[in-house]
Amino acid sequence: MAKTGVHGAGMMSVPILANVFGGQLSSGIMLPMLVLADVLGVWYYHRHASWEHLKVLFPWAALGVVLGTIIGVYINDSMFKIVMAVIIVASVIIMVWLESHKEEVPHKKWFGAATGVAGGFTSMVGNLANSVMAVYLLSIRLPKNSFIGTTAWFFMVVNWFKVPFHVFVWHTITAQSVLLSLITLPAIIVGAYLGIIIVKKLSEKVYRWFIIGMTLVAALFMLI
Repeated sequence: MAKTGVHGAGMMSVPILANVFGGQLSSGIMLPMLVLADVLGVWYYHRHASWEHLKVLFPWAALGVVLGTIIGVYINDSMFKIVMAVIIVASVIIMVWLESHKEEVPHKKWFGAATGVAGGFTSMVGNLANSVMAVYLLSIRLPKNSFIGTTAWFFMVVNWFKVPFHVFVWHTITAQSVLLSLITLPAIIVGAYLGIIIVKKLSEKVYRWFIIGMTLVAALFMLI
């Protein structure tokens, strides 16, 4: 559902997997599932991406992934939950402030660069870059479909880029985790379809607040 517009829904899976497998290992278990779901999101929304912004984000996101790979080794499970919860809650506060004050963060490359690094880092450490990307894309006021298309392309590229780091550095993607992801494919397809249906029923304004609400729910899940 998260990959086809129900932004924040995927973040609810993070604390569930983290509680069962631990922070770092759970991110590797979830990544193959996300890679499969990314393909569905890009397939449906590929025409709506804002490549102007993606070109700025991609190289800095790669740097963020590398930093996350290095620093993530030193983050234990309890610290993982605290860091991710703080990031999400801070993102919600910023999103509400931007929406309430009707202000835009300037369309400058430094902001895109900072978002890219933060997005790559949080994606690598905990698959939780959704909140970071939401702040960026809400601030530049992208229309609903462009918002979804841009996030779909961003996460597909970044998630594929992360795979070698999980396989060869963290050793968190194994044959067993890939098999688990393949088993969940039917549920992923159903979720993607439900996401498309839900998003179609939401207006532009309602969708923006919907993103904020889903991100807040994800933060609460992380704090539990």
